[in-house]
Amino acid sequence: MEGTKSRRLRELLSRDGILVVPGAYDALTARMIEKVGFDAVYMTGGGTVNSLTGLPDNGLITLTEMAMNARYIAEVTSIPVISDADTGYGNAVNVMRTIWEFEKAGVAGIHIEDQVAPKRCGHLEGKEVVSTEEMVGKIRAGCAARNDPDFVIIARVDARAVLGFDEGVRRGRTYLEAGADVIFPEALESEEEFREYAKAVKGPLFANMTEFGKSPYLSTHQFEEMGYKIVIFPVTALRMALKAVWEYLTILKEKGTQKDLVDRMFTRKELYELIDYDSFNAYERDFVS
Repeated sequence: MEGTKSRRLRELLSRDGILVVPGAYDALTARMIEKVGFDAVYMTGGGTVNSLTGLPDNGLITLTEMAMNARYIAEVTSIPVISDADTGYGNAVNVMRTIWEFEKAGVAGIHIEDQVAPKRCGHLEGKEVVSTEEMVGKIRAGCAARNDPDFVIIARVDARAVLGFDEGVRRGRTYLEAGADVIFPEALESEEEFREYAKAVKGPLFANMTEFGKSPYLSTHQFEEMGYKIVIFPVTALRMALKAVWEYLTILKEKGTQKDLVDRMFTRKELYELIDYDSFNAYERDFVS
């Protein structure tokens, strides 16, 4: 069965329409994404760093930590997982190990970006990018390292904010020629830029619909009409959860009770259904003496 999820991801990319992929920062959120009915889940790098370490997304997380979180997510879902893999965690040879580790974790595909290390969130100021040649080497190494030929390699282009739109287009075309399966133009700044990029770069395209960034809010239908194949909502679930937890803590501090919030919570029954608690009770009955 090895490679099944990667093959499924490729099937999803080959069909008509757009693949809408919410972001998960942990396995429980990933379970919810599948249960609601989405066809794939995205493991957010920024959300993983923030939730796992409480630190910013400035290159402070390691390959080992990212692959560990990806494994937890992949193990509890039957849909393909696409993961952020930052800059590949080193040079082109390091990218080879990055591919191996994410394959072993059960991930269907990753994206690597053309930023220098330590990287920054793609929508913040202060980014720097590596040379086109260095990124091409990483893409070629990643393609060569695949044990599963269906494993999807996505090249993220961070050059728009640093070197301009035209350079972002040139790099996207070059990365496709180097073997990338999908191109991810990060932090485009208008609907027209997204539209022009799709006209200029003739390959499967990946859009990031994050909040509070450089890109305008566009709907999945707009991206589909432009010809994009994937759109992610990477940190939305984490931001929603943080807002809810902040409100709860504030109320608890003020009132000393959570009773007025019970109707806004997942019930015990709903949580147990999500984590398939009954199956583990059955295992105990069958196997524990």
